[in-house]
Amino acid sequence: MHVFRNALPTDANRCFEIETSAYEGDEAATQDKITKRIETYPDGFLILEMEGKVVGFINCGCAYEVEMSDEDFKELIGHDPDAPNVVIMSVVVDPSHQGKGLSKALMIEFENRMRSMGKVTIHLMCKEHHVPLYQKFGYRYLQPSASDHGGMTWHEMSMAL
Repeated sequence: MHVFRNALPTDANRCFEIETSAYEGDEAATQDKITKRIETYPDGFLILEMEGKVVGFINCGCAYEVEMSDEDFKELIGHDPDAPNVVIMSVVVDPSHQGKGLSKALMIEFENRMRSMGKVTIHLMCKEHHVPLYQKFGYRYLQPSASDHGGMTWHEMSMAL
């Protein structure tokens, strides 16, 4: 049985563990960034727990004008909780729990929460091999991103709510 909830400051260490175990090198958010995201916008930081342990999460910020390659936004510079457009920063499941449909459950719960908050779109960037997965979730491919975050090639996608 899994439980969804908003992140608490005490979740930062576990979220950082998961982030660094699931993402490559410089791609992972720092502990400071994760802590700041929880403190700044807990309504946009969705936690998935199984048996009382955090096993995955999604975090985001909101903007009036979406510029996916804006690195400052990853520190929520320019974030406005009232803005209609959601920008996902991380979708991550502990590698020991991957392959169980948890990312899909997280995405569905996240979309429902954003819809109930009156958001209009959700935007994300992913690596090329994840494009078909997000298309299955209902996201539309937009373009290769100008971002070279972590020295990698990214692709921008969005979904209208």
